Amino acid sequence: MMTDAIHSYETLPAYDRLNRFSYCIEVDRELFIQKGKMIAYYGNLKFEAIGSGVIDILVKQSFNAPLYVNDFIVVTGKGKLILGDRGNDIASYDLESGNLTVKSTNLLAFEPGLTCQECIVPNYLTLLGTGKFLASSNGPVHFMEPPARVDEQALLGWADLPCPSYRYDYAHVQGILSAVGVMTGLTLSGEEKQVNFTGQGVILVQSSESELRGRGIVETILGQVPGLDTNALMRIQSAITERLTGE
Repeated sequence: MMTDAIHSYETLPAYDRLNRFSYCIEVDRELFIQKGKMIAYYGNLKFEAIGSGVIDILVKQSFNAPLYVNDFIVVTGKGKLILGDRGNDIASYDLESGNLTVKSTNLLAFEPGLTCQECIVPNYLTLLGTGKFLASSNGPVHFMEPPARVDEQALLGWADLPCPSYRYDYAHVQGILSAVGVMTGLTLSGEEKQVNFTGQGVILVQSSESELRGRGIVETILGQVPGLDTNALMRIQSAITERLTGE
């Protein structure tokens, strides 16, 4: 026997969580959402790729992140839209003349009152202005005041803060295995390498240092591509070509 509530257009909230893992938005104007996150909707909604027709005008005003142009689409029309992210927690955030940077894979949706720009830190996007946005996280999000150091994998984002820096714990790095890891590009743990924040603002930290649930190895690799330089991309292309030729 079903015990959960059965939703309809009338009973769905205008802008609120249905539970920890899904969120409902009443769409009455344009909205940017990450591809693949729509799980259901009521009404007359249209989903358009960025760069199509009239949408270009909106993009010029609100979307200034060309490396991520294929990761987002624009929702237009009127209706109620339910978003989910593979069982990860979802929360809504309000910015008022603010400046907030968030991990690109975690940004699910944002209103066109916000301007989205590429952050100087690879794999992060910066939102400027006033409006709402949705972000997913691996577990609930905690808000911290700087100065603080955060495990890179647990970091969701930061607001109204200078760009962070990396802090290495050389008591760990001096170990042979850690030193080899640094030289070969292997990832250090949060105890050996942290993101260091100073100044005034807020740090957003996930409850787990693990990747978002449901993120496959291909998606993880693609998420690193925007931060790679030309030489690194050519090395990857060469490796892929060699592998495909071998098969």
